[in-house]
Order: sequence, then C-alpha cells, then structure tokens
Amino acid sequence: MIKASAPGKLYIAGEYAVLEPGHPAVIVALDQFITVTLVEAKSQGSICSRYSNGISIPWTRKNGKFYMDERENPFSYITKSVTVVEQYLQEQNYDLKYFDLTIQSELDNRDGRKYGLGSSGAVTIATIKAILSFYKIDYTAELLYKLAAITHLSLNSNGSFGDLAASSYEGWIAYSCFDRQWLLNQTNHPTMTLVDLVNKKWPKLMIEPLTAPKDLRLLIGWTGTPASTTFLVDQVQDEQSDMNGFYKDFLAKSKACVTELIAAFKAQDLASIQRMIRENRELLRSLGTKSGVDIETSALHQLIHIAEEFEGASKSSGAGGGDCGIAIFNQRDEILPMITQWREQGILNLPLQVFESNITNKQSVQWED
Repeated sequence: MIKASAPGKLYIAGEYAVLEPGHPAVIVALDQFITVTLVEAKSQGSICSRYSNGISIPWTRKNGKFYMDERENPFSYITKSVTVVEQYLQEQNYDLKYFDLTIQSELDNRDGRKYGLGSSGAVTIATIKAILSFYKIDYTAELLYKLAAITHLSLNSNGSFGDLAASSYEGWIAYSCFDRQWLLNQTNHPTMTLVDLVNKKWPKLMIEPLTAPKDLRLLIGWTGTPASTTFLVDQVQDEQSDMNGFYKDFLAKSKACVTELIAAFKAQDLASIQRMIRENRELLRSLGTKSGVDIETSALHQLIHIAEEFEGASKSSGAGGGDCGIAIFNQRDEILPMITQWREQGILNLPLQVFESNITNKQSVQWED
C-alpha cells in the first residue's frame, strides 16, 4: 500500500495579476492535506472518496488507456492525472498496472464546505505522487508541478496553477505562471512527448522557495462563505475590455508590489512585508470596484478591519468573494482579542501552520522577462 499527501495552499498576494504570465504572486502551503492511498489491483481498478459518497467507482483500460464511464465519473482531476502520468510512464516503456485509489480530504469542514485551500490542486499532486511512487519513480517538485499543470490545462482550467506550485514545492513560494499558449502549442505538437515537455524550460515560469522572517505570524480567517474561483476569474476577465487602460495599470502595479514583497521576504523585513500586503489589498479593492466583481465581500471587509485595528496587515486571499482572508502580525503581538472579535462576527480562525517537509528537490525555476 502506498500513501501520498499534498498540502492545501493560500494566496498571500498577487491575485488576479498572477493569471498573466510573468506577473508574480506569493503563495504558502498549509498543514491541511489531501491523502491518496493506492493499492495494487488485478483486472480493474477503482477510485473512492466522499465525492462518490464513499462508493468505489470502477475503471479499466481501453486500447491501453485509462477509461472510466463518464456517466459515473465525479473525479475529473484524479482521472485526468492518471491519464497524464500513465502516458508519461508508457513513453518510458513501463508496463501499466491496475490499482485502487482512496482519497481523504482535510480541506473542507465537517459539512463538506470548502475552506478555499486548493483542493483540486492538492488532489492532483497527491494522485501524481502516489502513482509515481507506485512505479518507484523518484520525482522532483518541478516534475510534480509540470505533470499537474499539463493535467489542469487539459481540463481547460482558467487558473494560474499557483495551487499546484504550492502543493508540490510546499512552504512559502514566489510564483509566476508559464506562457499558457506556448504550453498548449507544445502539447498539440505531433512529435512532442511528455518526457521531453517536462524536461523543457517553460517560458515565464518562476517558482522560488522563500523563507519567512522568524517574527512573522500568519493568521487565517474563514468567512464561512465558499467562493468559486473559476466564476470570479471569468467575471474579471469578461470585464477586462471594458476597463480601458485600468487593467494594464493594475497588472503593472501588482507586479511592482509583489516584486517588492518578495524582496522583503529575502531581506527578512517584516515591516516591508506588511506594507506590501496593505498595498496589494488596495490594488485588489480597486480592481473589484472597477470590474464590479465582489472581491472583498462585507465579511472579508470586517475580517480585515478587525485585524488592522490590532496592527495586523490584512487582505482577502485568492479570488475573494468569500472563503478566507489573511492577517500578518509580529510574533510579539497579542492576537487573542482579535480572534475573539473575529469569532463574534462569525469569522473562524483556522488554526493552520505553514507546511514544509524535509524534501530536498525544490530547486528554483526562474522566469525570463
């Protein structure tokens, strides 16, 4: 039996702009996980999770390729992950085997409501880890990320794939997305293999591990209202043409802000980190106002207002519209009164920590302007 886990993620800064290649974000992996258990099977395999109400859904192969009846398939990210990894294996002449997968998630609450911690990214990374481990293949964080990105791109994801970077690299990272059109062109090229593609340098891709200052304390507040990243991103993108030159200006300011934020992490300068968090919040608020998209909801506004009263630098996280907000404090700051005020306003403090395992294969991937 093989077990593989991948952590959830939280965006710290750079949201929406990170959808454009070469525009950085800062993201962190958290100690809440999706765990995939894999057991070898004989004539067919199965997948089981709460998404199938605990029922094992069978799968087999047709013409040597993974097959599950689409009428029974609630596992699009998992099944596409299997398909991509098995293509990668076949290109290296591995004999394919059957297996049973079981998925367990800590990335939602007891009622099944998601916290907004990147469950689709985590389940993709955990699935890929489990299969590569099953075939005794040593993997790097970069290989996990690239196989996962190819998986999500083939499912027409409109995201930045930053959740995949956080779940594969763990800890704090600086990230910018690759050139999506370049990758689409590569995957559609008749002679391009997956093995060659993951070994290529991807234009604009940047993933760089960061170290937070020792005096930095990250708090996460959950509003209790789930949000759809896909829907919110679509809304903002639909409004781009009506924002005249605003969106281009937003991108430039976000890039400058997050670049300075990354420099502040490298300098271990907490005051500058807090200043850039506040600046990024204002950029996102202006984007919400201009686009008409409710990025900073009233609940998130209340979360931020309370945190700022106690000297925390605070903003919405991710696409906004609900889910989580963050607050960055000095370790010396008294936070219990703030958490109490959050609770009085229906905001739950998620007692999560930054997760970083002892993996040693996290070499930076650097972008090119």
